[in-house]
Amino acid sequence: MASPKSESRFGRAGPAKGLPLVGPGLCFLLLAAWSSVAVWFFYRSGAILYYGDAEAHLNMARRVLDSQTPGYDQIGRIWLPLPHLLMLPLVQVDALWRTGLAGSIPSGICYAIAGTLLFATARRVFGAAMPAAVSVALFAANPNLLYLQSVPMGEAVFIANAVAVLYFTVVFRSSGSGWAAAGAGIASSLAALTRYEGWFVIPFVAAYFLWSGKKRRVPAAAVYAALAAIGPLYWLFHNWWLTGDVLDFYRGPNSPLSIQGLTPYPGHGNWPAAFLYYGTAATLCAGSILMVVGLAGIVSLLLKRAFWPVFFLALPGIFYVWSIHSAAIPIYVPSLSHSYYNTRYGTAILPLLALASGGLVAIVPGRLQIGTGVLLVALVAGYWAVRRHPEQWITWKEASVNSEARRQWSREAAEYLKPRYIPGSGLITSFGDLTAIYRLAGIPLKETFTADNGLVWSATVKRPDLFLWQEWAVAFGGDDVQSGINRAGRYGIRYRLEKSIVAGTEPVVEIYRRIGSHEDSLYQSSRRQE
Repeated sequence: MASPKSESRFGRAGPAKGLPLVGPGLCFLLLAAWSSVAVWFFYRSGAILYYGDAEAHLNMARRVLDSQTPGYDQIGRIWLPLPHLLMLPLVQVDALWRTGLAGSIPSGICYAIAGTLLFATARRVFGAAMPAAVSVALFAANPNLLYLQSVPMGEAVFIANAVAVLYFTVVFRSSGSGWAAAGAGIASSLAALTRYEGWFVIPFVAAYFLWSGKKRRVPAAAVYAALAAIGPLYWLFHNWWLTGDVLDFYRGPNSPLSIQGLTPYPGHGNWPAAFLYYGTAATLCAGSILMVVGLAGIVSLLLKRAFWPVFFLALPGIFYVWSIHSAAIPIYVPSLSHSYYNTRYGTAILPLLALASGGLVAIVPGRLQIGTGVLLVALVAGYWAVRRHPEQWITWKEASVNSEARRQWSREAAEYLKPRYIPGSGLITSFGDLTAIYRLAGIPLKETFTADNGLVWSATVKRPDLFLWQEWAVAFGGDDVQSGINRAGRYGIRYRLEKSIVAGTEPVVEIYRRIGSHEDSLYQSSRRQE
């Protein structure tokens, strides 16, 4: 069987040596098995939903079909939709929703796809299987990425699509195929529907098609740009449709800009500090050994004129440095700021470091490649073997530290509500962190009434005497729900505080139960029957 043509030896077309065509298939199976082991480990340790964002992603997917007002609008307007759509078939299964596994499964599949495509790309770039195997081994063994691919987050989904873009551009360089340009465009559009750095890379990839092509470069660039633009244009239209502002995801309520506001943070308007903070986060995520090996590999690739793979895989890291400097996206790392926030963004350069490390193997003579590859893998694996406890993995640590109080009050509130809540009695609350309570208590989201229910909510807030019927209310002290039930008291609608939960420095969680006249009870009973 003939070996596939590849962009080997850093840009010159030639036959790929080593594994036959079944190599990527075997790679996917091994990665899928390894992903399953990681998911099982974090599931057993109860860490699947430590990240507040993981909890939110999971519940946003759930509410599309499980809500008092289910439907398209529930997909949200800030976070990009692809991770939620991938969870949608699974998250409606109560057991998968309550455990978080509905988000782990698609994330783990994307991790396996990402590693497989990295192998296929490296094999084309290097023209040999051993450097490709080293690249995917270093990528796959990283515990910080293993944690992120085990939870309902978007990192693995984005990396899979980003590496797909690189793969198709490499194929196009050697074949000039229009299908490769189309594949890159589709992958770019999916990446742009996963994370905003996917938007950032589109013009650079379009320029690559114009630069690298020959006779077909203009049509290829046009095909790529047309398909890649679908994702961003759809999201702009989506935000306009929901809010009337195409940039609501950037400057609207709960957007990064509104959350950060004018509060200063390290790196904002300061390029050296922005590089320092992102570089520190990247080193913590990759591990210092892989960082050193990867940087050496980048030098070797540049000397061999493999500019495009290095530049493309560096783009997500460049995006984050720019975001710290100019776009109100802070990163905090414990060694510089004694806190954890967005440190997981450092995983964005793992594909670059892994591919570049394979480049070090590729530059040594063929008979020495196996020994060199084994040595590099052993060095990086040894680094993590010494740091084998999750407490030493920055993504797990970030999620654990930042969620400790949330996990405490969620559990206490769920334990209180679960034996007392009668289905159909209704619960007014806010969608967000409080939603974890209902997942843990097994209360369907259609039992909850939130601001995300649109016009019905607005009517209830303005005229609680006509529309407020829910028996229970769960609020953060001082939030809109608490203000609303206090306002309802003016109309003789009374809620009694049943339980207050204080956890760390988090806002107080307050659980109220409606009390009132006989007419109130009859009204609530009729609403339950409806």
